[in-house]
Amino acid sequence: MDGNKKIFFSVIVAIALIISSYRVGFTNGQKGVIFDTKTFKVVNQVDQPTTVDYNLLWDTLKVVQQKYIERDQINQQKVLYGAIRGAVAAAGDQYTTFFDPAELNSFKTELKGSFDGIGAEVGKKDNSIVIIAPLDGTPAQRAGLKAADIIVSIDGQSTADMSVDDAVNKIRGKKGTAVTLSIYRRGADKPFEVKITRDTIAVKSVKVTYKEVNGKKIAVLTLAKFGDDTKELFDKAVIDITAQKADGIVLDLRNNPGGYLESAVDTASNWIEKNKVVVTEAHSATESVPYNSYGYGKLSKIKTVALINAGSASAAEILAGALHDYNIAKLIGVKSFGKGSVQELVDLPGGSALKVTVAKWITPGGKNLNKDGLNPDIEVKLSDDDIAKNKDPQMDAAVNEVVK
Repeated sequence: MDGNKKIFFSVIVAIALIISSYRVGFTNGQKGVIFDTKTFKVVNQVDQPTTVDYNLLWDTLKVVQQKYIERDQINQQKVLYGAIRGAVAAAGDQYTTFFDPAELNSFKTELKGSFDGIGAEVGKKDNSIVIIAPLDGTPAQRAGLKAADIIVSIDGQSTADMSVDDAVNKIRGKKGTAVTLSIYRRGADKPFEVKITRDTIAVKSVKVTYKEVNGKKIAVLTLAKFGDDTKELFDKAVIDITAQKADGIVLDLRNNPGGYLESAVDTASNWIEKNKVVVTEAHSATESVPYNSYGYGKLSKIKTVALINAGSASAAEILAGALHDYNIAKLIGVKSFGKGSVQELVDLPGGSALKVTVAKWITPGGKNLNKDGLNPDIEVKLSDDDIAKNKDPQMDAAVNEVVK
């Protein structure tokens, strides 16, 4: 990944690493120490913080090194990573996460669109690990998982104190292996277990199909996520839609868990006038950064409606919110997930990285996505019976709205 990209998936104290043989360094943005884990002595000290005594950490590690029964088996690299994870977790934000090199590689692989797993985006809501969205044609979808399902346990291990990334790492695995999830679905009497065989998940982020209704050609433009391939595939879809002279567009953002900010802004620019605000990045009550449309305008003259559901999150909510606030598209479906914070991926030494929440998102009309989510203009629910009978009343409602 080139540079630091802003990502939607969601430290107060910044941690920089200086690793040389057995030496590690910590800073709090202004002051820091370098510590030798062999001798447990501070070998260099520069303006050590006065508000926090980091010697407590060193003293604790020293006791472990001196007294732990299997101290010779301690992996110092794991100790370092564990210390960092604990410090980052103390920020209290489920979307701020430290990645060791293996975890970082897995994270980047997912954004490229191919990985081994069950094919479900996982997040955290109301202190529970939840399914944000099962991806089309994946083991998760075939197993019947739904947006807003709560994952109670993974292979028998409770998710009560589990971070999102820990849950993802436990759910993922090699193709052909199985994972058992205990699922609680709102309205059910008790959790139920689902055993899912992992597979290679390869999901293209953009797909376009067409429907003929009352003599009109309607383009169904499905965005599965905002990843590395989105701009190229979306540009191709736009060319096809205009060449087909489509009379309307149904923008299907259901079960789209998000992705890159840049991709969301670029996509919105196909409808929104140049220099109009697509979304505002609010760092505080007084500091904010607007992201404006590039004004491509290639789809601006085609009537559009957008489909959303509980699995529409972050970048999907930004796109839907902007189109709605400029009266470009009505929203149809059910309330969106409500994930409106942005993460920046910061590369760190040794192949590790920090995914850190840096801001929240505000739509052009002033809606705080992280707090409120999006409510549809026309609420249409999709029942289990609809799915069983291969019916899609949400899509039907969207098509009918377009052809009015």
